[in-house]
Amino acid sequence: MTTKRTDAAGGDLHLAGLVKRFGTFVAVDDVTLTIPQGSFFALLGPSGCGKTTTLRMVAGLELPTHGRVQIGDSDITTKKPYQRPVNTVFQSYALFPHLSIFDNVAFGLRRRGQRKVTDSVLEMLRLVQLEGFERRKPMQLSGGQQQRVALARAIINRPQVLLLDEPLGALDLKLRRQMQIELKRIQTEVGLTFVHVTHDQEEAMTMADTIAVMNDGRIEQIGNPADLYDNPASTFVANFLGQSNLLDAQITGQQGDVLTLDVHGSRVAMPVGRCRATTRDAYVGVRPEKMRIARVGDPAESNGDNRLQGTVTDSSFIGVSTQYLVQTAWGQEVTVFCQNIGPTGRIEPGEQVRLAWDPAHTFALDATGDIHAGAQLDESARIPDPLGVTR
Repeated sequence: MTTKRTDAAGGDLHLAGLVKRFGTFVAVDDVTLTIPQGSFFALLGPSGCGKTTTLRMVAGLELPTHGRVQIGDSDITTKKPYQRPVNTVFQSYALFPHLSIFDNVAFGLRRRGQRKVTDSVLEMLRLVQLEGFERRKPMQLSGGQQQRVALARAIINRPQVLLLDEPLGALDLKLRRQMQIELKRIQTEVGLTFVHVTHDQEEAMTMADTIAVMNDGRIEQIGNPADLYDNPASTFVANFLGQSNLLDAQITGQQGDVLTLDVHGSRVAMPVGRCRATTRDAYVGVRPEKMRIARVGDPAESNGDNRLQGTVTDSSFIGVSTQYLVQTAWGQEVTVFCQNIGPTGRIEPGEQVRLAWDPAHTFALDATGDIHAGAQLDESARIPDPLGVTR
């Protein structure tokens, strides 16, 4: 097992009250966060949410209107890009086409006056698994290989923070998924702080230790991938980071650690700690893969489940799973992802069904938010469902 190195110099990256205005437009609005040294951190959000502008302020390519950027005890807010212990890897790679791979990787060291670079360059090429490619030119490499060269060139300078601005966006889907694993391996091995900007939910979930979800220049929620997915703090996070069924509800009571809600006449229970609603009105949320579906009349399962009834309006067979759309009695459509392992066979449109799910998988959000927030953004980058459905 690879052990993450923690010998890199520097400290935590602190962003304090960062604001960036372009005229009257506020691109970044009071962003405050701390990125621990040696972590893999992702800024995730749709196009135009402010994530790249935030990255550019860390890199020194934009000056904040207000706020501070600090690494460890060093304030770098007003320093020039070349004065900062920061390197950036862009989507375009920006390799020198006339130089060999060796010379591309060695460029930064030589620019700083270092003469003996061979051992360092070969170490970097081994790290990115490109041994034997040192005499080739960039155009002789695949897109994924060029991206690895760009990483090696950035890492060889041992920056305290490595910024990655949509670095995998130009790659095809299969190669992008391979590079996600490679990027995480490299970050773990070198122990540098990686700050990765992306609109791709799968990319962020696969690689990052911690994700900050951004929307309209602000941070909606920060946490590890599992926490963000299982316990979103807002409708935007619930819809953008995957897919959620959000149902209008009213909180009706509490007994110990269990909260009860009314969903159009059906009683729903959930843990008190998973409720973010601040008033009686709430949105009850449940992820599609957490729900089970059965025909009305089939033997019931656990009596402790939350339950709803409805009519199947559509079913799509997708290999290992089937996606069902179920219309409830009040007219709302609910999505269910069902793994194709049951003995009952596929349920057809028009059949009456019962939906059930564990109360522990329920979350509740404040009903003052837009129930559709984040649902239609960056549809090409939805998280693939573990059952085979892209969501």
